Amino acid sequence: MRSDFFGLSLGRRGALALLAGTLLFPALPALAQSENPKKIGVVGAGHIGGTLGRLWIKAGYEVFFSSRHPEELKALVEELGPKARAGTPAEAIAFGHAVLIAVPYKAYPELGKENAAALKGKVVIDAGNAVKARDGAIYDEVERDGIGATSAKYLAGARVVRAFNAANYKVFQKNAGRPEPRMAVPIAGDDHRAVETARTLVSDAGFDPVVVGELKAADRFAMGSPGFGHDVSAPELKEKLGVKP
Repeated sequence: MRSDFFGLSLGRRGALALLAGTLLFPALPALAQSENPKKIGVVGAGHIGGTLGRLWIKAGYEVFFSSRHPEELKALVEELGPKARAGTPAEAIAFGHAVLIAVPYKAYPELGKENAAALKGKVVIDAGNAVKARDGAIYDEVERDGIGATSAKYLAGARVVRAFNAANYKVFQKNAGRPEPRMAVPIAGDDHRAVETARTLVSDAGFDPVVVGELKAADRFAMGSPGFGHDVSAPELKEKLGVKP
Protein backbone atom coordinates (compact mmCIF):
# COMPACT_ATOMS: atom_id res chain seq x y z
CA MET A 1 0.00 0.00 0.00
CA ARG A 2 1.34 3.45 -0.94
CA SER A 3 0.27 6.97 0.02
CA ASP A 4 0.59 10.23 -1.94
CA PHE A 5 1.12 13.47 -0.01
CA PHE A 6 1.80 16.83 -1.78
CA GLY A 7 2.64 14.83 -4.90
CA LEU A 8 5.33 12.66 -3.24
CA SER A 9 5.00 8.90 -3.18
CA LEU A 10 5.61 7.36 0.27
CA GLY A 11 5.79 3.78 1.42
CA ARG A 12 3.72 2.51 4.30
CA ARG A 13 6.54 3.13 6.80
CA GLY A 14 7.04 6.69 5.53
CA ALA A 15 3.34 7.44 5.70
CA LEU A 16 3.14 6.19 9.27
CA ALA A 17 6.16 8.29 10.25
CA LEU A 18 4.61 11.36 8.65
CA LEU A 19 1.33 10.74 10.47
CA ALA A 20 3.15 10.35 13.79
CA GLY A 21 5.01 13.60 13.23
CA THR A 22 1.77 15.40 12.39
CA LEU A 23 0.13 14.12 15.56
CA LEU A 24 3.08 15.00 17.77
CA PHE A 25 3.79 18.49 16.39
CA PRO A 26 0.96 20.32 18.23
CA ALA A 27 2.37 18.97 21.50
CA LEU A 28 5.70 20.75 21.03
CA PRO A 29 6.30 23.36 23.75
CA ALA A 30 5.55 27.04 23.08
CA LEU A 31 9.32 27.63 23.05
CA ALA A 32 9.51 26.28 19.50
CA GLN A 33 6.75 28.59 18.28
CA SER A 34 7.34 31.82 20.15
CA GLU A 35 10.75 32.92 18.89
CA ASN A 36 9.30 34.40 15.69
CA PRO A 37 5.87 35.59 16.81
CA LYS A 38 3.42 36.51 14.08
CA LYS A 39 0.28 36.12 16.15
CA ILE A 40 -0.21 38.16 19.31
CA GLY A 41 -2.88 37.57 21.92
CA VAL A 42 -3.85 40.70 23.85
CA VAL A 43 -5.51 40.10 27.22
CA GLY A 44 -7.16 43.38 28.11
CA ALA A 45 -8.03 45.58 25.13
CA GLY A 46 -8.13 48.88 27.00
CA HIS A 47 -5.82 51.84 26.52
CA ILE A 48 -2.48 50.04 26.58
CA GLY A 49 -3.67 46.81 24.96
CA GLY A 50 -5.55 48.65 22.24
CA THR A 51 -2.63 50.98 21.53
CA LEU A 52 -0.01 48.24 21.22
CA GLY A 53 -2.33 45.95 19.27
CA ARG A 54 -2.84 48.69 16.68
CA LEU A 55 0.91 49.18 16.36
CA TRP A 56 1.54 45.45 15.87
CA ILE A 57 -1.18 45.19 13.23
CA LYS A 58 0.44 48.10 11.42
CA ALA A 59 3.71 46.12 11.54
CA GLY A 60 2.05 43.09 9.92
CA TYR A 61 1.09 40.95 12.93
CA GLU A 62 -2.23 39.23 13.50
CA VAL A 63 -3.70 40.38 16.82
CA PHE A 64 -6.42 38.75 18.90
CA PHE A 65 -7.92 41.31 21.30
CA SER A 66 -9.81 39.98 24.29
CA SER A 67 -12.07 41.02 27.09
CA ARG A 68 -14.60 39.45 29.40
CA HIS A 69 -17.11 41.24 27.18
CA PRO A 70 -15.73 40.59 23.68
CA GLU A 71 -18.89 41.92 22.03
CA GLU A 72 -17.69 45.38 23.09
CA LEU A 73 -14.64 44.99 20.82
CA LYS A 74 -16.61 44.66 17.59
CA ALA A 75 -16.04 48.25 16.50
CA LEU A 76 -12.29 48.01 17.18
CA VAL A 77 -11.93 44.84 15.11
CA GLU A 78 -13.98 46.25 12.24
CA GLU A 79 -11.82 49.38 12.23
CA LEU A 80 -8.52 47.46 12.20
CA GLY A 81 -9.45 45.03 9.45
CA PRO A 82 -8.72 41.36 8.70
CA LYS A 83 -5.61 41.03 10.87
CA ALA A 84 -7.67 41.82 13.99
CA ARG A 85 -10.12 39.60 15.79
CA ALA A 86 -11.72 39.48 19.22
CA GLY A 87 -12.86 36.98 21.81
CA THR A 88 -12.25 35.82 25.35
CA PRO A 89 -8.94 35.93 27.24
CA ALA A 90 -8.65 32.13 26.94
CA GLU A 91 -9.05 32.37 23.18
CA ALA A 92 -6.45 35.14 22.94
CA ILE A 93 -3.92 33.14 24.96
CA ALA A 94 -4.47 30.07 22.78
CA PHE A 95 -4.12 32.15 19.60
CA GLY A 96 -0.96 34.06 20.41
CA HIS A 97 2.60 32.92 19.79
CA ALA A 98 3.19 35.62 22.41
CA VAL A 99 0.68 37.22 24.76
CA LEU A 100 0.41 40.77 26.09
CA ILE A 101 -1.13 41.04 29.56
CA ALA A 102 -2.69 44.48 30.01
CA VAL A 103 -5.35 44.11 32.70
CA PRO A 104 -5.66 45.63 36.18
CA TYR A 105 -3.06 43.96 38.38
CA LYS A 106 -5.63 42.65 40.87
CA ALA A 107 -6.89 40.35 38.08
CA TYR A 108 -3.57 38.46 37.81
CA PRO A 109 -4.28 35.72 40.40
CA GLU A 110 -7.58 34.72 38.79
CA LEU A 111 -6.22 35.11 35.25
CA GLY A 112 -3.24 32.90 36.02
CA LYS A 113 -5.34 30.26 37.76
CA GLU A 114 -7.98 30.06 35.02
CA ASN A 115 -5.40 29.82 32.23
CA ALA A 116 -2.57 27.94 33.93
CA ALA A 117 -2.25 25.19 31.32
CA ALA A 118 -2.43 27.55 28.33
CA LEU A 119 0.13 29.97 29.79
CA LYS A 120 2.71 27.28 30.47
CA GLY A 121 5.73 27.89 28.25
CA LYS A 122 4.13 30.92 26.59
CA VAL A 123 6.04 34.17 26.12
CA VAL A 124 4.10 36.74 28.16
CA ILE A 125 4.72 40.46 27.79
CA ASP A 126 3.67 41.79 31.18
CA ALA A 127 2.59 45.45 30.98
CA GLY A 128 0.64 45.64 34.23
CA ASN A 129 1.25 47.97 37.16
CA ALA A 130 0.05 47.62 40.73
CA VAL A 131 -1.93 50.61 41.98
CA LYS A 132 -2.82 50.71 45.67
CA ALA A 133 -6.22 52.39 45.34
CA ARG A 134 -7.36 49.96 42.64
CA ASP A 135 -5.56 46.70 43.35
CA GLY A 136 -5.71 46.39 47.13
CA ALA A 137 -3.74 43.66 48.88
CA ILE A 138 -1.73 42.58 45.85
CA TYR A 139 -0.17 46.05 45.79
CA ASP A 140 1.32 45.34 49.22
CA GLU A 141 2.68 42.05 47.89
CA VAL A 142 4.35 43.86 45.00
CA GLU A 143 5.87 46.38 47.39
CA ARG A 144 7.24 43.54 49.50
CA ASP A 145 8.40 41.06 46.86
CA GLY A 146 8.85 43.13 43.70
CA ILE A 147 6.73 43.42 40.57
CA GLY A 148 8.67 40.83 38.56
CA ALA A 149 8.54 38.16 41.25
CA THR A 150 4.84 38.77 41.86
CA SER A 151 3.95 38.50 38.18
CA ALA A 152 5.98 35.31 37.87
CA LYS A 153 4.14 33.88 40.88
CA TYR A 154 0.65 34.46 39.50
CA LEU A 155 1.53 33.69 35.88
CA ALA A 156 3.35 30.54 36.91
CA GLY A 157 4.90 28.58 34.06
CA ALA A 158 4.80 31.49 31.61
CA ARG A 159 8.02 32.99 30.26
CA VAL A 160 7.38 36.46 31.67
CA VAL A 161 9.05 39.58 30.32
CA ARG A 162 8.22 42.95 31.85
CA ALA A 163 7.74 45.58 29.12
CA PHE A 164 5.52 48.50 28.12
CA ASN A 165 4.69 49.28 31.75
CA ALA A 166 6.97 52.29 32.23
CA ALA A 167 4.90 54.93 30.46
CA ASN A 168 1.32 56.03 29.88
CA TYR A 169 -0.38 54.73 26.74
CA LYS A 170 -0.59 58.29 25.39
CA VAL A 171 3.21 58.45 25.42
CA PHE A 172 3.35 55.28 23.31
CA GLN A 173 0.74 56.65 20.90
CA LYS A 174 2.68 59.89 20.48
CA ASN A 175 6.16 58.41 20.05
CA ALA A 176 5.70 55.13 18.17
CA GLY A 177 7.89 55.06 15.08
CA ARG A 178 9.18 58.57 15.54
CA PRO A 179 12.39 59.58 13.72
CA GLU A 180 15.70 58.69 15.33
CA PRO A 181 16.39 58.63 18.16
CA ARG A 182 13.40 56.45 18.86
CA MET A 183 11.83 56.31 22.31
CA ALA A 184 13.39 53.62 24.50
CA VAL A 185 11.30 50.94 26.26
CA PRO A 186 12.89 49.09 29.20
CA ILE A 187 12.40 45.32 29.43
CA ALA A 188 13.43 42.64 31.91
CA GLY A 189 13.14 38.86 32.02
CA ASP A 190 14.82 35.63 33.10
CA ASP A 191 14.31 33.63 29.90
CA HIS A 192 16.82 34.88 27.33
CA ARG A 193 14.89 33.69 24.29
CA ALA A 194 11.68 35.22 25.61
CA VAL A 195 13.56 38.49 26.12
CA GLU A 196 14.67 38.34 22.49
CA THR A 197 11.04 37.86 21.45
CA ALA A 198 10.10 40.90 23.53
CA ARG A 199 12.89 42.89 21.93
CA THR A 200 11.44 42.10 18.51
CA LEU A 201 7.94 43.11 19.57
CA VAL A 202 9.15 46.38 21.10
CA SER A 203 11.13 47.20 17.98
CA ASP A 204 8.32 46.33 15.59
CA ALA A 205 5.94 48.53 17.59
CA GLY A 206 8.25 51.45 16.81
CA PHE A 207 10.53 51.73 19.85
CA ASP A 208 14.06 50.88 20.93
CA PRO A 209 14.23 48.03 23.48
CA VAL A 210 16.61 48.39 26.41
CA VAL A 211 17.26 45.15 28.30
CA VAL A 212 17.72 46.16 31.93
CA GLY A 213 18.40 42.69 33.31
CA GLU A 214 16.66 39.66 34.74
CA LEU A 215 13.08 39.80 35.99
CA LYS A 216 14.06 41.19 39.39
CA ALA A 217 15.51 44.21 37.56
CA ALA A 218 11.96 45.20 36.57
CA ASP A 219 11.72 46.92 39.95
CA ARG A 220 14.09 49.56 38.58
CA PHE A 221 11.45 50.81 36.12
CA ALA A 222 8.28 49.90 38.01
CA MET A 223 5.63 52.53 38.66
CA GLY A 224 6.86 54.87 41.38
CA SER A 225 10.53 54.06 40.80
CA PRO A 226 13.15 56.52 39.47
CA GLY A 227 13.20 54.58 36.19
CA PHE A 228 9.51 55.07 35.48
CA GLY A 229 8.01 57.55 33.03
CA HIS A 230 10.94 58.56 30.84
CA ASP A 231 10.47 59.61 27.22
CA VAL A 232 14.13 59.37 26.24
CA SER A 233 16.45 57.63 23.78
CA ALA A 234 18.09 54.26 24.44
CA PRO A 235 21.50 55.75 25.43
CA GLU A 236 19.78 58.17 27.81
CA LEU A 237 17.64 55.45 29.39
CA LYS A 238 20.65 53.17 29.84
CA GLU A 239 22.42 55.98 31.69
CA LYS A 240 19.41 56.62 33.93
CA LEU A 241 19.04 52.92 34.78
CA GLY A 242 22.73 52.14 35.08
CA VAL A 243 22.73 49.74 32.12
CA LYS A 244 26.03 49.27 30.35
CA PRO A 245 26.10 50.93 26.88
